[in-house]
Amino acid sequence: MAVETNTDDGRMLLLPQSLDDVRVGGLPPAAFYISDFITETEEQNLLAKIASAPKPRWKQLTHRRLQTWPSDLVNNKLVDAPLPAWLQEPVISRLASVPTSSSPYIFHDSPHSRPNHVLINEYPPGVGIMPHKDGSAYHPVVCTVSLGGSLCLNIHKNKADGTLDQDPVWRILQEPRSLLITSADLYTEYLHGIADITEDIELSDRTIANWSLLRDSSSFEEGRNQRTTRTSLTYRDVMAVTKLGNKFSFLKKR
Repeated sequence: MAVETNTDDGRMLLLPQSLDDVRVGGLPPAAFYISDFITETEEQNLLAKIASAPKPRWKQLTHRRLQTWPSDLVNNKLVDAPLPAWLQEPVISRLASVPTSSSPYIFHDSPHSRPNHVLINEYPPGVGIMPHKDGSAYHPVVCTVSLGGSLCLNIHKNKADGTLDQDPVWRILQEPRSLLITSADLYTEYLHGIADITEDIELSDRTIANWSLLRDSSSFEEGRNQRTTRTSLTYRDVMAVTKLGNKFSFLKKR
């Protein structure tokens, strides 16, 4: 069942009444996928805000770049500061409007009852990220909004000897304007990564875990997705937050 939601651009979105209605089947609990979480106008507004960020906000890696809001972690701690308004609305309020069967809000049980940290990654075609875990600094809930292009997120596990199994056990196709939530065992026990390829292949209801939840699976009926630049906004709650010491108090007054 879906619930109509008003947006800032006057359009209507049909959000699920409960995240349980969009649970990704066949995966460890719990993963959820909403194909239309923001509108096209909201997507363009977010991309414009990201593009207009001051140059020092960008961290340039070998093949891609990223922004961290409100700041980087230091010793797994976040300096207490609010997220900018454009990263709060409409995403966080919309997240809060979709409950689960056991909780009124996916971040209800997190230390701050809301995300306080956003990592923005830009993935050009052919560029991914090696399989990894997000680590213990975060509450085990990750909410990712995708902008611009589609790609596959690969879910991996380690072999019995502790080395990485290079073949993913599942693949999740993330479309523009979609929301993917991963939590619990899927967060703590498995690794996730993105292959360094220009085209996702062998896409079907047999190979893509969230196939039945896609906005338009017919777009991939030939089993292929030619990648374009995709930007992801990853929302998490950093568990340890520290306030600026007294010697930095002058910064607060400026």
